[in-house]
Amino acid sequence: MALTRDFKETIQARARRDPAFRKELLREAVESFIAGDVETGKTVLRDYIHATVGFNDLAGGTHHSPKSLMRMLGPTGNPQARNLFDIVQYLQRKEKVRFVVRAAAR
Repeated sequence: MALTRDFKETIQARARRDPAFRKELLREAVESFIAGDVETGKTVLRDYIHATVGFNDLAGGTHHSPKSLMRMLGPTGNPQARNLFDIVQYLQRKEKVRFVVRAAAR
């Protein structure tokens, strides 16, 4: 199901005014990737980027063109792990957070 324009605008407005919400969006994207849910991870990461740095700034920090980044994170995109890690590393620096992965018993 496609998200409505109003919903996306609501997410972007909240992310712009609420630093904790931004961090949770980024965390959700990373956790989705780790859990193997690449589609959700790409969608949440795309929303986060639109609401924060934008694809032009991200391109400057990752040395990929904005168009290439949009394609990677698009519905049919299939980004390499290296590219995803470059993106997440850049966004962590911009957000001033660092995610740590820990093993947990099921």
